[in-house]
Amino acid sequence: MAKRVRVLVGTKKGAFLIDSDAQRRDWKITGPLFGGWEIYHLTGSSADPNRLYASQSSGWFGQMIQRSDDGGETWNPVGNEFSYLGATGTHQWYDGKPHPWEFKRVWHLEPSHSDPDTVYAGVEDAAIFKTVDGGKSWAELPGLRQHGSGDRWQPGAGGMCLHTILIDPVDPQRLYVAISAAGAFRSVDGGATWTPINQGLRSQYIPDPTADVGHCVHRIALHPSRPQTLFMQKHWDVMRSDNGGDTWREVSGNLPTDFGFPIQIHAHEPETIYVVPILSDSLHYPPDGKLRVYRSRTGGEEWEALTNGLPQQDCYVNILREAMAGDQLDACGIYFGTTGGQVYASADAGDHWMAIATNLPPVLSVEVQTLG
Repeated sequence: MAKRVRVLVGTKKGAFLIDSDAQRRDWKITGPLFGGWEIYHLTGSSADPNRLYASQSSGWFGQMIQRSDDGGETWNPVGNEFSYLGATGTHQWYDGKPHPWEFKRVWHLEPSHSDPDTVYAGVEDAAIFKTVDGGKSWAELPGLRQHGSGDRWQPGAGGMCLHTILIDPVDPQRLYVAISAAGAFRSVDGGATWTPINQGLRSQYIPDPTADVGHCVHRIALHPSRPQTLFMQKHWDVMRSDNGGDTWREVSGNLPTDFGFPIQIHAHEPETIYVVPILSDSLHYPPDGKLRVYRSRTGGEEWEALTNGLPQQDCYVNILREAMAGDQLDACGIYFGTTGGQVYASADAGDHWMAIATNLPPVLSVEVQTLG
């Protein structure tokens, strides 16, 4: 079967599926799915390409998880635990205590590499949940909230969200999460217990700039061939760890600014990484109004601007933490979406870009499936 690519896009007003063949020149947009709803994250299972999950949220109607078993043709809500249970905009989880713990939304869904029915969910206020029955029922992994450092977690500008979950492809009991603003944490026992992994991070805006928790981590990524090497886009600083997060060092190199949200690794080159710098923590748009993706082929030591096909004047969009992804084709494709509703694609690892969607609602997440 010929290869093809599907870009899964979650936006402020629905989800979109954008399809192409392996040439990635002509694209077809399907949607909006769940029109009018915020789709914080839309993702697929690598174990079953027909299984899709979506985090559907509304301040009025609450939070739902939607599941498709036929590649997005039809959808069914799953998981009553994430349904509207209280007052408007309130989502309550009864964990055996007299008063329910409340959360606002599901930020991230991370399916298992081997089982389409096993999925982890990161929520706001920060906690991690797991389902083993395709989303029909969910259970919190309470060891994270019970770690003991929670009184030092603070909400970032987007809330106190658990926005990143990574599963080690070699050892699925090894999990990584990132919380804004608490930092990165690692579990080696499937989520039962957790350890902060923030040594080497420095944040000027907290009482102790080198504290073990309290850092605003925007995104972390790993390559399946080298799961001990992690890359991080932090609230200021691009960081790297070569020991599974035990220690970090800065690799911002010659970036024009080291503030940004997403970070992505090339599918076949574990030392090739991508970031999209924006001006600052208060000015969320590209420096000089020029939209530039920066690529490092040296694991962060040196960076080059990628501009071919991207607007180089009067561009003031942002690229959010979930809004960048890559495909698995031989000539690796890189994709990202903007708060202006554009989705850009490169079929040659970033050398050239084209807009595959231009007038969508603000893009919250981008994932890619390589099919066939």
